[in-house]
Amino acid sequence: MTPEILSDLRRHLMPPVGLVDAFVPPEEGVPRNALLQDIAEAHALYQADRYDSVALRLPGILAAAEGSVRAADGDDQRRQALVTRARALFLTGKYLTQVRQYDLAYQALASGIRDAREAEATPTAAVGVIGMCWLLLRQDRFAECADLASDTADAVEPRISKATPEELAVWGELLLRVAAAAVRNNRKAEAKDARRMAATAAQAIGREHIDFRTHWGPFGPATAEIKVIEDLSLKGDARGVLRRADTGPLHPDSLKAYGTPTSNVWGRYRLDVAQAHSLTGAHHDAIGELLGLYRSHPEWMRHQPMARRVLEKVLKARTRTSTKGMRTLAAHLGVDG
Repeated sequence: MTPEILSDLRRHLMPPVGLVDAFVPPEEGVPRNALLQDIAEAHALYQADRYDSVALRLPGILAAAEGSVRAADGDDQRRQALVTRARALFLTGKYLTQVRQYDLAYQALASGIRDAREAEATPTAAVGVIGMCWLLLRQDRFAECADLASDTADAVEPRISKATPEELAVWGELLLRVAAAAVRNNRKAEAKDARRMAATAAQAIGREHIDFRTHWGPFGPATAEIKVIEDLSLKGDARGVLRRADTGPLHPDSLKAYGTPTSNVWGRYRLDVAQAHSLTGAHHDAIGELLGLYRSHPEWMRHQPMARRVLEKVLKARTRTSTKGMRTLAAHLGVDG
């Protein structure tokens, strides 16, 4: 991200505040469908790991979303404009969290949640809470994350027999956040219960559900299983990771039936597998996993400290000359080879 784009985002997210609000003349808002399409296209760029392209589009999207709120005529139109601006802010928060601009990410997510609350759009606000919990996890604020996700999950818990896939996905993602925070904070019983309920939601959906208009990320049987493996990785149970990897919902045949998670979720899973190989001394397999990620998701990989840690461990343990693949990875990740 260039300093100019970062400055533009800061102006949108953290404007000066004085004794009175600055006067901004009314303006004609961008048609809602056009703005939603812009947000969807920028999100597709995010999913493709084209972060520089996302950064270039965000200031214009935020400006258009703010203009639409100012130009809204009547309560219904204002509510629609607020929900649309919330979605723009959630995308901004997602991008900023990914590139570790945490204070700006917090501002974007908090503002989006407040917009959704003002519009009385509780499901949309809950999506923002999922993003807020991801940010809290990144900042090691585990107790706050678990409590926030748990309270929100209780508030939006659906009747499973009548719930839509969207409702199940939001509830399930919140439970995944509860479990992720609890396991990192040694709240084992809470983590176990949250994983169990998340698995129930995933089974009720029956396949990977990906619709970024209505929830934060992918959710379904494969994603829920990947998060169980992540728990094992965090505990240092490398053999447990390798026993569960590519089996059950993650077996190739199951993935054909359930669908495959998004590239970011899948990439994190393969990093857990790579780390497990490095811990068991299977350095060749660890490098193979890292090279696979380098070929498929090079830009995403740059932002993953785990990738650097695994490579550093392998390089330190290796007694022979580094291979060409190792040297390529070292250069890409900024690791001394």
